[in-house]
Amino acid sequence: MSSIADYTMIKTLLKELFNHKTLSRQQARDVLVNIAKESYNQSEVVAFLTVFMMRPVTVEELSGFRDALLELCQRIDLSDFNTIDMCGTGGDGKNTFNVSTLASLVVAGAGAKVSKHGNYGVSSSCGSSNVMEYLGYQFTSDADQLRRQLDEANICFLHAPLFHPAMKAVGPIRKQLGLKTFFNMLGPMVNPSFPQNQLVGVFSVELARIYQYIYQQTDKNYSIVHALDGYDEISLTGDFKSITQNGETIYAPSDFGMNTVRPEEIFGGDTVPQAAEIFVQILEGKGTDAQNNVVLANAALALQCYYPEKTIEQTILDARQSLLDGKAAGVLAKLLSIA
Repeated sequence: MSSIADYTMIKTLLKELFNHKTLSRQQARDVLVNIAKESYNQSEVVAFLTVFMMRPVTVEELSGFRDALLELCQRIDLSDFNTIDMCGTGGDGKNTFNVSTLASLVVAGAGAKVSKHGNYGVSSSCGSSNVMEYLGYQFTSDADQLRRQLDEANICFLHAPLFHPAMKAVGPIRKQLGLKTFFNMLGPMVNPSFPQNQLVGVFSVELARIYQYIYQQTDKNYSIVHALDGYDEISLTGDFKSITQNGETIYAPSDFGMNTVRPEEIFGGDTVPQAAEIFVQILEGKGTDAQNNVVLANAALALQCYYPEKTIEQTILDARQSLLDGKAAGVLAKLLSIA
């Protein structure tokens, strides 16, 4: 049940937000803590989320939301490993196949340790959790189990609702809305295992700047990517920007020795079974050149984040060997065998 103080706070804040005010970092943190506690009714939560569909979130607001999720999350200690997470914010409306999940398996097949943070699809038909669940992966928050997966298969999967009560509380509301919210922006920032390295894809240049500002305050190795035509990953449909702790680069597909692809060539399917079929075909080495290259480009940039001493040419080769020699498929088979 909501307390009178919580009820009064949300009413007051909503009035201020509707009058074009913004939240302080502390206010943003407090609201999200109360959402996680289910202190507000569904209408109030929808009204709050809607504000941030109509205007950009500020650095202070996103930082406060992130503070709340990290404060509330069930942390998982994987510090014995040097890990990388690879995920996009979602919310780009492009409905591509599960690029980051496939690229994560490729990166694991190339020898890196991957702590993949993911969730069910909200603004696309199939998120990383949907496809992993469909393929038989059992979500867990058991630390020993996850460490064993990481040790033996080079990858573990962290299903966000198991670790984040706030995400669990708003999950049904987000699904009903079917639109991107600031939770899309938060997902990559709140991996409960706190990986030392991260490749994150964002759906706008503005959000890339916010991520850059927040990640500059950490000691994480990072690469923030944004396709200039709106994808939250390296889509190879045109040029894309990468922002790291060392600076910014704009790449063309040709810089990776790859051709530009058409949007329809990387379509992800309309249902989870269709998405899973595409996923398995690519993993088994039966993908099209366009599909394979998009996976390889994302994996290569992640591998360069993890192995900064390697050139992009070397990491593209490592990624290609992982995918086409069956190493990535072997990673998934091993992961699914660890019960």
